[in-house]
Amino acid sequence: MTVTVITGPTASGKSALAVDVAERLGCEIISADSRQLYRHMPVTTACPSAEERARVTHHLVECLELDEYYSAARFEEDALRLIADMERRGLTDCVVVGGSMMYIDALTRGLDDIPTISDAVRAETLEFFHNQGIEAVRDELRRLDPDYFVQADPDNHRRLVHALEIIRESGRKVSELRTGRAKPRPFDIRKYVIDLPREELFARINARVDRMVADGMEQEAEALYHLRHLNSLNTVGFKEMFAMFDGLMDRETAIARIAKNTRVYAKKQLTWLRRTPDLLPADALR
Repeated sequence: MTVTVITGPTASGKSALAVDVAERLGCEIISADSRQLYRHMPVTTACPSAEERARVTHHLVECLELDEYYSAARFEEDALRLIADMERRGLTDCVVVGGSMMYIDALTRGLDDIPTISDAVRAETLEFFHNQGIEAVRDELRRLDPDYFVQADPDNHRRLVHALEIIRESGRKVSELRTGRAKPRPFDIRKYVIDLPREELFARINARVDRMVADGMEQEAEALYHLRHLNSLNTVGFKEMFAMFDGLMDRETAIARIAKNTRVYAKKQLTWLRRTPDLLPADALR
C-alpha cells in the first residue's frame, strides 16, 4: 500500500488536487482536516463538494456531531483502520489530504503515548480555563512543566488547555511524554506539499472568503449561533460571525477579519511545513 499525502496551507487547492490524483490512481481519500469532520457547517469549513465526493469516496468528512470530541490520537487510530480496510479490499493506494498538521504527523510519524483524557479531567480543566482565564492556564503550565511551556505557542489556547489536561490526567510532564520518535508504518508514505507564492496564496484566501459569504456562510453561522460555546465552532469564520451577531463588529468588518485571520492561520501552517522533512513539491503529482 502506498499512502500519498497532500498537504499545504488553507485555500491552496489541496482538495481539488487530491480528487484528481485519487481518480487517476483508482483509490479513496482520507480527509486530514479537524473541522471538516463535523456536520452542519460545510460552507465555513470548505468541505469537498458533492461533485467531488461523487467522483471519489471520501472518509472522515462530515461524520461527527458538533458536540463530539475528537483528537489527533483518534485520527491516527481511524486513519490506520481505514487504510488497513482499503488494503483488505484490494486497493494499493490511498490519498490523505488536509492542512491539520497534527493529524498529518499522527498518521505519518505516530503520536507519543499520551493518555486519553477522561471526561472528568476535561470538564474540570475547561471549567478552570473558563473561570480563571488563559493567563491562569499559562501560569499553571509554567509551574508544572516549564520545559514544555517555553516551547509552546502562548496564543494557542486549545493546545495549552490540552497540555494541562495531559498533566492532570497522567501526573507527568508533557515534556517527559513527548519523545519525537517516529513509529514504523506498514505502508509506504509519500508526502507532497502545495507551495504557492505568498501573494497568490493570500489572493486565493481572499477570493475563497468572498465565495463562502456568497454561498451562505452567514446563514450557516446564524443557524449554529445558539451552539457557539462548542469547541467545534471555535474556528475562523464562526468566531467573527458570532461577534457580528453580538454587535461587536459590523458585517464588512467581520468579513474582512475572517480573511485576515485566515491569512494568519495560513502563515502558521507554513511555519509548520517549513519544519517538516521529506516534503516533495505537489507539482510532481499534476
